[in-house]
Amino acid sequence: MAVIEDVRALGEELAALVASHPHTFRMPSASDLRFNWVHADLASLEPSEARELVFDAWRMVVPAKLSRAYDLAHPAGPG
Repeated sequence: MAVIEDVRALGEELAALVASHPHTFRMPSASDLRFNWVHADLASLEPSEARELVFDAWRMVVPAKLSRAYDLAHPAGPG
């Protein structure tokens, strides 16, 4: 049940993001909700903010081994 609770928490977090920045973020169509994505207006984001969002999304889907290897190769983070 922890996975279900994690998914629910992520959905609530995404809904809060959209609610707090409605001109920048919006919820996806119903068929895409299963991916736990939001749509972002990239022109409304600072480049560093967009980079952070893309990096965090990447980290959520790659194998942990790859994420750890990236961290070792880039100790200062993405840049």
